[in-house]
Amino acid sequence: MAGVTTNEILAAVRAVYQALAQRSISRQCTARTECCRFQITGQTPHLTKGEALLAAKALRATGRRELPEAADGACPLLRRDNGRCLIYADRPFACRTHFCDAAGGPYARKEVLDLIRRLEDLDVRLRGDGPRKIAAAVADALAERF
Repeated sequence: MAGVTTNEILAAVRAVYQALAQRSISRQCTARTECCRFQITGQTPHLTKGEALLAAKALRATGRRELPEAADGACPLLRRDNGRCLIYADRPFACRTHFCDAAGGPYARKEVLDLIRRLEDLDVRLRGDGPRKIAAAVADALAERF
């Protein structure tokens, strides 16, 4: 993968997520999951290749080898039995900067642009195709051997 190890990729993505968590941007999300219902919000998170690889690794850690079916328009990473995210600790950047009005609405792009650029730079290093819809990005990452 373009001269970087899997561990370096995952560490770089997690570092972006950690940097976001250290920002003092007010949020009131307590794993509400309204934003995970794409058919309701009309919004679908897009992941860079590094994020997709991290999500795939986290999904594999749950014992799954493929992306669950999501015929109801909800996120494929949303557990159907309890409505919680299967990979919450490693959820994508877009899920962390969500568009849920109840939690405070979307982050202003200017507040997180430097972090977006870090993820995009990693995508270029990985020869990714730019941000892609969550289901396709994670499914492709699951198919990769890393």
